[in-house]
Amino acid sequence: MIKTEVTIGKLKLKNPVLVASGTFGYGDELIGIVDINKLGGIVTKSLTLKPKLGNPPPRIVETPCGMLNSIGLANIGVDKFINEKLPILKNFDTAIIVNIAAKRIEDYCEIIKRLEDTEGISAYEINISCPNVKEGGLEFGTNLEMTRQIVNATRKITDKTLIIKLTPNVTRISEFAKVCKEEGADAVSLINTIVGMAIDIKTRKPKISTITGGLSGPAIKPIALAKVFEVFQNVDIPIIGIGGITTWEDAIEFMIAGAKAIQVGTANFIDPSTPLQIISGLVKYCEENKVEDINEIVGSIIVESLPH
Repeated sequence: MIKTEVTIGKLKLKNPVLVASGTFGYGDELIGIVDINKLGGIVTKSLTLKPKLGNPPPRIVETPCGMLNSIGLANIGVDKFINEKLPILKNFDTAIIVNIAAKRIEDYCEIIKRLEDTEGISAYEINISCPNVKEGGLEFGTNLEMTRQIVNATRKITDKTLIIKLTPNVTRISEFAKVCKEEGADAVSLINTIVGMAIDIKTRKPKISTITGGLSGPAIKPIALAKVFEVFQNVDIPIIGIGGITTWEDAIEFMIAGAKAIQVGTANFIDPSTPLQIISGLVKYCEENKVEDINEIVGSIIVESLPH
């Protein structure tokens, strides 16, 4: 029997396969389509303090090997989530990780405070790819000091596993992971989407209403893999790998590069059963390669000489 359990902070996962925020709704929408109990965990759609309608359409466009999105964090808000979604989710035998987004550090903290009084939540994933209104709209996650402040503030108000979701739109992502570790984060998840653009050559207008959006899907996998390896090389902190994972082979690559768990995102839109296929593939790989514990794969990359 292959041991598939992984531990990240206080978070215990039955297997290392999670579904990424924004690609699986709040989890309840796919009841009857996917056996949710087989998943390592669900990362919910981003929650904000108040409900958000998001950006005007068009806000999703397909691109070669991926897609661009600019949803604008459309969501039902934390209170409605607590009252309507959480009572359903907590009945599942899987980890519920709530993704949190805000424009002020105070709002991140307020959302966590409201969630702390509930049952059924295993961990928080903090989306720091949000504009800080107090700093002229600069993304929290592109500034080391703002990243430090947000991790410090959120760490103080919860004992639950705290995961910080890092943006790839920086020069050295490992520097941000280091700050997260220093301020008490239990793990980092990476990468979030990459800034991209698409233009309609007939109208000469951008294909999405916000001009640029977040690129995801197989197109970003090599970039995500390199970022995961960079963090693994430089910072002693658990990593959850994200970015273009569509097969079990992709998942194995991320784990070899240093990821302790992975998230399946864009692939869920193509086939919601992809995470379950990946779980089966991971077990088969372990059996064929005589790996008794899936954690043995993590960081097992072999390099002849590390780049300087």
